[in-house]
Amino acid sequence: MLDPSTGKFKLVAPFTRGLFRVLGPVWGPAPGVDHPVIYFTLHDDRTPERRNIAGVVPWDWIFRVDPFAGTIEPVAASQDSQSEGPIGLVANSHYLAMSYGCCTSYEADALDLTKAGAPVKALTRPPAEPALFTEGIAPGDSGLIAVRGAGTGAWYWLNADAGVLNPFPIKPGPDDGPIAISPDGTMAAVALPSQGALLEPINSGLPIASSTPSGAGRTPSPVTSKSTSPKPTPIAPRHVNSRILHPDALSFSPDGSELAMAVNLEIELYKTAAADGPPAKHYLANITGLSWSAAMPNETFADVKTSPGPQPTVDALLAATKLPAAADTPAKRPITQVYMWQFDSSKVSPISSITDPTQDVLSMYPPMAAGVVYHHWAPSDTWGAPWWVLSLSGCDRGQHRAGRGHDRPDGQ
Repeated sequence: MLDPSTGKFKLVAPFTRGLFRVLGPVWGPAPGVDHPVIYFTLHDDRTPERRNIAGVVPWDWIFRVDPFAGTIEPVAASQDSQSEGPIGLVANSHYLAMSYGCCTSYEADALDLTKAGAPVKALTRPPAEPALFTEGIAPGDSGLIAVRGAGTGAWYWLNADAGVLNPFPIKPGPDDGPIAISPDGTMAAVALPSQGALLEPINSGLPIASSTPSGAGRTPSPVTSKSTSPKPTPIAPRHVNSRILHPDALSFSPDGSELAMAVNLEIELYKTAAADGPPAKHYLANITGLSWSAAMPNETFADVKTSPGPQPTVDALLAATKLPAAADTPAKRPITQVYMWQFDSSKVSPISSITDPTQDVLSMYPPMAAGVVYHHWAPSDTWGAPWWVLSLSGCDRGQHRAGRGHDRPDGQ
């Protein structure tokens, strides 16, 4: 965390360089907390295991850090051997959104940050629906996510509340983005492939009238939309330091008077009313992502604490999902069956005591999809909460195992 008034910074989530691919950070709410917290995604970039090679099962994670409590907790995890992790992480006071998947099959996923234990939902999922890259999000509690078509380069609002696409109020190019929208929803900063960023007016109000509503899986037709927010102040589009190349991330100050950009591995601060030119301030090095928090009058920079970081959780899940020695052999791995259930560990549940997956048990408690990945087991579905009970069969009779990963602080 950086205090822009003093230039001082504190480490809040340490991890070893080169082991993980990290996206973010972004600020967002958390249930039961009266101040914004930090979210980021992590992809395990260590050597993946193979049949005859020790290594890790690559997982993607969503982590939440409370910098004033010094805590870090996982929100969701997904086994991912196909991609390098999510891209385009964005958030407001309602949703966390990202693109998840590989190549041209990226889906747009969203997490409702206002609900405890909410699952990550796929808003669009190729090939039945278009592949979309998340590029920005409207401020406040809006459900409007700025997305760009992977194949067409066309921009839309993806309405996470209604599951539909709406026309985008400005016309960024197919290679532009990401974008940031000012807290009052009237000004957009668009990262350009070169020549820095472009500031221009935008109407980020929710389109509430449409003659031809479009489903998220279809290309939207031209519509006339009304908005729930005031029209943007008419300002002429202007460049923000056209002498630099593509910014990696952009974020407005709480009052919209300043724009922070991660560019050239530094944080650069610009006055939004200033003419095209160099930054007013610049900080740090090796910065590729940033997010400017809302004002927090009840918190001070002196209260910021360092969390343990994400690696203990990542390694704990790898240890908890390692196959027992009896199953981890070339002969036993192909016939080992994994049964997985999810339950709330803050409540009494018969699922927590399952040790033998008999047919009666399977009928009464249908398991979730899971399987063996070389020397570990993993769920087959994406973005499940990473806490399970499991039983393994295919080992010698009597060596079924029940186990669980670490518990969440909220008991989930």
